[in-house]
Amino acid sequence: MLDVTLIRNRPDQVRDALRKRAVDPDIPGFLTLDTAFREARTAVERLRGERRRISAEIAVRRREGAEADALQATAKALTGELADAEARLAELAGRHQEFLDALPNLPDDDVAAGGKENNEVVRAVGAPPAFGFPARDHVELTEDLGLVDHRRGAALAGSGYWIYRGEGAALEWALLNHFLDAHRRAGYEFVLPPHLLTYEAGYTAGQFPKFADEVFRVDGHFLLPTAETALVNLHRGETLDERDLPRRYVAYTPCYRRESGSHRTADRGTLRGHQFNKVELFQFARPGGSDAAHLELLARAEELVAGLGLHYRVTKLAAGDISPAQAKTYDVEVWLPSLGGYAEVSSVSNAREYQARRGGIRYRPAGGGRSAYVHTLNASGLATSRLLPAILEQHQRADGTVAVPEVLRRWGLPEVLRPRATSA
Repeated sequence: MLDVTLIRNRPDQVRDALRKRAVDPDIPGFLTLDTAFREARTAVERLRGERRRISAEIAVRRREGAEADALQATAKALTGELADAEARLAELAGRHQEFLDALPNLPDDDVAAGGKENNEVVRAVGAPPAFGFPARDHVELTEDLGLVDHRRGAALAGSGYWIYRGEGAALEWALLNHFLDAHRRAGYEFVLPPHLLTYEAGYTAGQFPKFADEVFRVDGHFLLPTAETALVNLHRGETLDERDLPRRYVAYTPCYRRESGSHRTADRGTLRGHQFNKVELFQFARPGGSDAAHLELLARAEELVAGLGLHYRVTKLAAGDISPAQAKTYDVEVWLPSLGGYAEVSSVSNAREYQARRGGIRYRPAGGGRSAYVHTLNASGLATSRLLPAILEQHQRADGTVAVPEVLRRWGLPEVLRPRATSA
């Protein structure tokens, strides 16, 4: 949520920043509403104070045996006036909050305006593999190697689901173990959160109310679309000590999303589905330390991708391509030969104080003084459903085998994945 004081004092700055996202809310209209809201709140407070004063005077007169009929009539009239004022305040407060809830975060000054066409490639690491043979795509490779069963996954759950099998399941689990082990050794606390969350959790994350219809719902809860939604709520409503910041967490969860896939090459196989696995990194940081924390998270994601021997690039997203809750995002994208392009495996984002305001998450300065909002940051560390295709496509060999990255072999995988002998 944006700071309403910033909107009041610097409306042009807010409007210009939001226009970078192609969002143009009625700021003048809101300021008129805000004035009416504050006047209504003052009126309610005045009437409540007057009612308390009269009630106290009536009590005194009764104790003294004095007549209080006139005061009681005044109190009755005041009660009706207060009820009307409270109803007006409630109506204005609802409209006021609805406007604020709908506003996305302000993109950082160095974030380009516009949509994904204005995304900036920061760097590319390594080079795309050159094959001296007809390269195959990840769908063919998973079928020949017996790693993923798309047909039976669809039979169990419908389109957009799959089953990892045999060495495919082992490879998926090795990736998750490798990521979690690396982050734990770096000092991140391991968390296994619930997968079913309340509306308030989605609101704090900045995903609700705008995306409330894009999640799977179960008995008044929703299935988390990413562990970020749970992790940002770990300290909801709390005031942390500055000495304890940054707080660093790592979580593993499946992610459940209403993705709209198709038969296009960019959506085939495990590239896009309703359920996939992800390791998520999250930090609660001091405002003065959040830029450094952002770069640290990016470095962690890059280190993992580079350790798998994959060619990748880092892209800084333009304002219109950043999720509404975030102020700045870098994507780490792996090369997929079958696409002739890149697929994102990690989004590394800084929400500044936007999520903390929605969740009431503050910190107490070590030197004393008023509490302030923390900054929240998150990064995929990493998502696996696009990594497996990248590993298969980039490390495939002419004989139909695929080399397994060395860092994964300690989790019981062979050096080479070979085509299955018989059909399953």
